Amino acid sequence: MPEDLYYSEEHEWVRVEGDVLVVGITDFAQDQLGDIVYVDLPDVGDEVQAGSVVGELESTKSVSDVFSPVSGEVVARNESLDGASEVINSDPYGEGWLFKVRAADDDATAALLAPEQYTALVSS
Repeated sequence: MPEDLYYSEEHEWVRVEGDVLVVGITDFAQDQLGDIVYVDLPDVGDEVQAGSVVGELESTKSVSDVFSPVSGEVVARNESLDGASEVINSDPYGEGWLFKVRAADDDATAALLAPEQYTALVSS
């Protein structure tokens, strides 16, 4: 599990890249879902609120909501997932990112979990 990310209790991760936050799902989440076959993501320009449902992932096992771990404006979505959603399973922390948000405030990651806190959450 990458040490340079923040994590949500809903199993999303956040990477800070300047004033943009990249959002994806954790390896734990993709493992629980199984083979992901369809992705529904927020559109560029959408305003998202931390903790709100912004999309869904469909796998061979179930359909799972995608929550935004931060509030702000969606500035990019991973269009390459439209035809290759399985990348989320093979590379959840890299090419399998979901969307990018320009944060609504400077301390957008303050309510998120540090890597060791997330590890404790999934270990319990």
